[in-house]
Amino acid sequence: MSSRIEQLIGEIEEYIDSCKPQFLSSTNILVNKEELEELLVELRLRIPDEIKKYQKIISNQDAILSEARTQADAMLAEANAQTNELVNEHEIMQRAVSEANQVIEDAQAQAQAIIDNAMADAEGIRQASINYTDDMLRSLQTIISHSMETSQSRFESFFASMQSTYDVVTSNRNELAGGVSNETEEMPAEQQ
Repeated sequence: MSSRIEQLIGEIEEYIDSCKPQFLSSTNILVNKEELEELLVELRLRIPDEIKKYQKIISNQDAILSEARTQADAMLAEANAQTNELVNEHEIMQRAVSEANQVIEDAQAQAQAIIDNAMADAEGIRQASINYTDDMLRSLQTIISHSMETSQSRFESFFASMQSTYDVVTSNRNELAGGVSNETEEMPAEQQ
């Protein structure tokens, strides 16, 4: 926060900047004497107040420095306490990390044992499944083989029966064919 003296100096500078230059001069300006004097009078009145304020600050310097040292010592003590706390927390953290690592190692060992047991069980189940499937296929193979033998035997019997019937039919036709030819030859030429 700026003091009133600084504000007044700023106002004087602004006033000077706002004044018109003197005719045919680049450095001289025309000023309103009353306005400038008002600003300067207020500046003179304010200077003693500011000086008193700064003298008071200087006179209180020892008290301010003492209070600052007290605050600095308190802050340092608090920082030391926090450092000690952090060191203790760090040790606790290290113990916690060590315990957590041990828990993780134990859990990993248990998980590996469970996985190994599961793999062994799965392998046993797989082998048992293969053996069971092979037994079922062997039984099916036996049934199919027996069915094929039985079917072939029946088919051969059926085929022999059909062949016998076929031979009888062929023989009968041959006999009929022989009788038809003879009758045709014996018939008179007129009837033919």
